[in-house]
Amino acid sequence: MNKLLGLLILFLAVFTTDLVAQEVQKETPKAKVMIVYGSDDCHHCTDTKAFLKENHIDFVFYDIDKNQEALKEMLTKLRNANISTSNLGIPVIDKQGIIFTNNGVFEDFLKKLK
Repeated sequence: MNKLLGLLILFLAVFTTDLVAQEVQKETPKAKVMIVYGSDDCHHCTDTKAFLKENHIDFVFYDIDKNQEALKEMLTKLRNANISTSNLGIPVIDKQGIIFTNNGVFEDFLKKLK
């Protein structure tokens, strides 16, 4: 009986691990595109977009002034990354799951995008 239970646990462990690996593989291509949350009225945001284009870096830009769903998504990501949403500077970047903001020297911020 103990051997049967042990085999069952082993089977479930292997099967569950395989499912988790498959799920991660399905999500990986989506995570390769950088997401920029900002505003078309923000000069740092427009400069960031220009920098990404010049360096041939794929990105998606969401104008949080016009897209409330993107704003909610950005705020959730910031909270999950333990980044304060008070005194928030834009743009906010989601680089393959790493969330950061422009909160210092702008040139240093741009270097993080490469």
